[in-house]
Amino acid sequence: MWIGKDFLTKVEIEKLIDNYIMNEGRTSSTQEILNSGAIPRLKGYTVRPGKVSDSIYGGKGSYIDKKTGETINFENPPLNAYDGTPLRIMVRTQRISTHDINRGEIPFKDQILAANHNYMRRLLTPAIGTSQYDVEGLPDNAVVIVSEDLKEDIDFENVLRAYMAKSSTSTSLYVHYMNGEREFCGHKLPEGLFPNGPLPYVMDTPSTKSAEHDVSVSPEELFNMKVCTPEIYSQVRNGSVYAFGKVDEFFRPKGVIAVDTKTEHGINKKGKIVSKDEIWTMDSSRFWLVDDYNTQVELFLKGKEEELVKYLKETQPGIKEKDYVVNGRVVPSPRSLSKEFARGFSEGENGYTEEQRAQIAIRYVEGIQSLLGKKFEPDLRPRDVRVISGLELAVSIAT
Repeated sequence: MWIGKDFLTKVEIEKLIDNYIMNEGRTSSTQEILNSGAIPRLKGYTVRPGKVSDSIYGGKGSYIDKKTGETINFENPPLNAYDGTPLRIMVRTQRISTHDINRGEIPFKDQILAANHNYMRRLLTPAIGTSQYDVEGLPDNAVVIVSEDLKEDIDFENVLRAYMAKSSTSTSLYVHYMNGEREFCGHKLPEGLFPNGPLPYVMDTPSTKSAEHDVSVSPEELFNMKVCTPEIYSQVRNGSVYAFGKVDEFFRPKGVIAVDTKTEHGINKKGKIVSKDEIWTMDSSRFWLVDDYNTQVELFLKGKEEELVKYLKETQPGIKEKDYVVNGRVVPSPRSLSKEFARGFSEGENGYTEEQRAQIAIRYVEGIQSLLGKKFEPDLRPRDVRVISGLELAVSIAT
């Protein structure tokens, strides 16, 4: 585990979150900020909203209005760096989405994921590249990101798994395995796997990207659909598997397990394959605590179900039976430092309650402290101020 850490305590984190929610006011959308003229260089641009981040870039674009279902087409003026490279400016929001449904906003989530991403980006750029610029003045927890608007997307999600994590997502290996299937994305699955148990090796399990829902497929299916070539896929997979090893090597001695992750890639103007969007964040990956996991698996393998239930209830107050019982058997349910924790609160199309938002925010703060090994120090300025100051710095590198 991390040594000499000066983390916020649970009580301090709870107080921080409670104060935020108590004083929470309305914030402007990214589009409203641009429309206001606060950033003269970006006035008149149309923002492309996303699940978690909004994008600003030059040229044509489109998106589906979630409220009306209408397709919005737009064309923005050029937005380039001084060397002519097309830019894409992204603004992180505090939105949280599970099962493709927006559940609301989580205090400090934008800052936490920014710091998480930037730390991992620097660690892994030698392995998987990056489309992102380092802009002077933008700290790691800044909610504004500047990157190259890649000339070509590699149109699949690159999903790697080291464990059969329990999941209700239809694209997951877990769901396929529990339904009796013994092949997944081209991998032969052995008998004897158990929920949240280890896989024989890190498996590459690509997923298509769809406006409706993703589908897990084999690499050969990607080739047949002309999504990418075998050569491109090999580069993405090999770099990502190497990065997975680097992440495991980095976190395991510090008491954290790298469970799975997904990354996205594109081709830059030099023809090089690079990563884009989030890299090994708590939203794009799963992280578990080593000691907690080992204790649970030991009890599970020894058939000590009553002791395992007792341990779970002591370490995860409020845990429900549905979270740890599968087909009548008590299984390991690791304490998660990722969005996986939030999924447990999801019900139908309902948003999260204030209490749930607070609990999720607490877990994000605890998670970032464990992952980065340092005290969480939030930027307490109003969100609008943080976004505007970040956009001002972002456009400083634009023509």
